[in-house]
Amino acid sequence: MIRPVVAARVPVVLELEPGTYYWCACGRSAKQPFCDGSHQGTEFTPEVLTLEVQRRVALCACKRTGNEPFCDGSHKKLPE
Repeated sequence: MIRPVVAARVPVVLELEPGTYYWCACGRSAKQPFCDGSHQGTEFTPEVLTLEVQRRVALCACKRTGNEPFCDGSHKKLPE
């Protein structure tokens, strides 16, 4: 299994409106933390995030979280 690209070593904290979002799982998107289709031709697919109410979220940018698409602190364990 190919590991995703580390897009950043800190989460992306956003206030999101209700709606459907597509979180980049491959780390290649130029529109981090959201998908721009850069995963095409890889084994990765974006994670669908649906919010019913406005919410502040911390989305994973290191792509190593165990709680996709949310940050779980895995970026703190990345090698330098």
